[in-house]
Amino acid sequence: MQLAAITVSLVLIVVGVALFGRAVLAIYRFLRLGQPVAARTRTDRPLARTLTVAREFAGHTRMNRWGVIAAAHWFVAVGFYTLLLTIVNATGQLFRPDWLLPLIGDWTPYNVFVEFLGTMTALGIITLITVRQLTRAAGPGGKSRFTGSKTGQAYFVETVILTVGICIMVLHALEGALHHVDHYQASFFLSYPLLSWLEGMDLSTLHTLTYLFAALKIAASFIWMIVVSLNTNMGVAWHRFLAFPNIWFKRNADGATALGALAPMTSGGKPIDFTDPGDDDVFGVCQVEQFSWKGLLDFSTCTECGRCQSQCPAWNTGKPLSPKLLIMSLRDHAHAKAPYLLAGGGKTAEGEEKASAEQLAGVPAAALAEAERPLIGTAEENGVIDPDVLWSCTTCGACVEQCPVDIEHIDHIVDMRRYQVMIESAFPSEAGTMLKNLEKKGNPWGLAKKQRLEWLKEVDFEVPVVGRDIEDLTEVEYLYWVGCAGALEDRAKKTTKAFAELLHTAGVKFAIMGGDEKCTGDSARRLGNEPLFQELGTDNVMALNSAFGEELDDNGNVTPQSRKPTSAKRIVTTCPHCLNTLGNEYPQLGGDYEVIHHTQLLQHLIDEGRLIPVTPVEGLITYHDPCYLGRHNNIYTPPREIIANVPGLHSKEMHRHKERGFCCGAGGARMWMEERTGKRINNERTDEALTLNPDIISTACPFCLVMLTDSLNGKKNNGTAKETTQILDVSQLLLESVKTPADHEPPADGTHTHNEPEPQPVK
Repeated sequence: MQLAAITVSLVLIVVGVALFGRAVLAIYRFLRLGQPVAARTRTDRPLARTLTVAREFAGHTRMNRWGVIAAAHWFVAVGFYTLLLTIVNATGQLFRPDWLLPLIGDWTPYNVFVEFLGTMTALGIITLITVRQLTRAAGPGGKSRFTGSKTGQAYFVETVILTVGICIMVLHALEGALHHVDHYQASFFLSYPLLSWLEGMDLSTLHTLTYLFAALKIAASFIWMIVVSLNTNMGVAWHRFLAFPNIWFKRNADGATALGALAPMTSGGKPIDFTDPGDDDVFGVCQVEQFSWKGLLDFSTCTECGRCQSQCPAWNTGKPLSPKLLIMSLRDHAHAKAPYLLAGGGKTAEGEEKASAEQLAGVPAAALAEAERPLIGTAEENGVIDPDVLWSCTTCGACVEQCPVDIEHIDHIVDMRRYQVMIESAFPSEAGTMLKNLEKKGNPWGLAKKQRLEWLKEVDFEVPVVGRDIEDLTEVEYLYWVGCAGALEDRAKKTTKAFAELLHTAGVKFAIMGGDEKCTGDSARRLGNEPLFQELGTDNVMALNSAFGEELDDNGNVTPQSRKPTSAKRIVTTCPHCLNTLGNEYPQLGGDYEVIHHTQLLQHLIDEGRLIPVTPVEGLITYHDPCYLGRHNNIYTPPREIIANVPGLHSKEMHRHKERGFCCGAGGARMWMEERTGKRINNERTDEALTLNPDIISTACPFCLVMLTDSLNGKKNNGTAKETTQILDVSQLLLESVKTPADHEPPADGTHTHNEPEPQPVK
């Protein structure tokens, strides 16, 4: 028995270590197939990055929102790395059953640690196995987060972990029996009942059991190592190693998710100059090797947990997109194609083969066949990613927010969209109308620029216009960026007028642009038309810099002597998409501004006593989090605080809110595309709101306002929603409460009424 156990174990150890070393080298070579990234974008602030990795692993900060699952996974993950010495101990026990690790083998703190963590690892994996089974059973209609995951691989990994955990506990109890522990000790505080039972066995039996369980532990561990070494695309196993570099190289060194701004478009790791692009510049991604090495690392790190899938609005409404399945498809395709690429294979821009027939002679037929597949194509074309998958994405950020290993799904989707739009001109026809309107009129509705100021005729106070009423913005506290929807869309204009009236009431000095401004380009960029975004953005940055009193040279750049600090260029907007583009993306184009959302300013004005809600607004209200306000910019509190300040309202959260909020369906340029598959996303969200039977559904985004209103009106027409339910922007609610029931004239003595507080400077 002993000889067989030693022989089998040593063979497995040698083979496992050799294959694992080869697999690590293969993965390194595989990642090098990807394109370089822009200099220092993934390696800046190394200490901060290292601390981010330590924090995310030790604190499980990306998983702690999942409660018991996070706790169970923490024990499994920590046990995997900290119980490695038990393999050394088991190897020694093959040769001498009562062998202990030198120095620490009989040290009580170490034994207590092994007892506790070994047990908790086993209990943790049992918990995760149970969760997997319950989740799979509770997911009818393909909505389980494990749908599409490689279940067999997961069962294999779970079985190995459970086996190893049990072996650790049994071997520890056998240690006590072989060393004649005949009374309760802290070193065996959990395994003592098993130890007591084993003490009744003879020495030969104890030796045999030790050989058996030591060999079983080693066999399970190194069979696992062999299997994962032969399957480098086995994400459920490889994420244990690849998650660390994937987190270290994430976009933001401080640990923030890859949301907000899109990464600048590059080719070969260098930004593209769209005014004079290079002959070799690649626009977007149409072959898997055109992703960056960080993209390939993303794909390989996916653990197939499905948290992205469970939160995805497209997947939850019957669309073909699952962020998890998209990443898995890219991973499997990349790994299958790798032998061809490593042999020098690949296509030129003209579609010609780069490598000679001799170079490709040794490439497996399966890899050659994989190389022929188009990255983006229908099932009939044998494509890896169906075009409908790309166009289903709302870029809401739920996938990125939920991913425990920091995969950057949106960047990869937009990269593939860019190729489809810029090279293939293959995108939904309705979006084409939007792009033409942006090119010709500077707004997605195609309306004349003079109409941007028409809403001014509907308010009974003066709103200064830059270039008409004031020379520049140095005379005011804020530029109110109204945006296309706020100026041109009838429902959104109600928000614009309400916010402007609140600013006027609070005595805030503000102004608006003169109508020559253009769309910020959010929809164009997320659709994939980067040159149009750059054109719109560059024009807006020049207009804004000039409006803020900065002098421009002949090339439209701010002269150094006139440049003002960011804090002197304050913009407020009612549109989260404008907020995100102006504040997070225009710095890429030379525009640095302090940009806030209108709910942030309104809450500040309430705190300062410059706006005092007094009139009750009765009813039950639920608040819908706009994706580009919440997940993309982490603004959750101000709208809720405003609602809490309005007397008479009773607020209740929807099931999916804040970080897990559900999209309205308008982001990612979906505002301009028709939904032809599954349930409309805005209907899904409205249905969720209506389960609370609210009187008011509130939001803080013009796109959300339009989408939810359209859905609610349809439900009112078919009798599934009560006629009295309203959808209002937070500013409309606040204005209704700040206004008194009757109009009051200011007192003759010049004192202020309760809704006209003494103007104070805005900090």
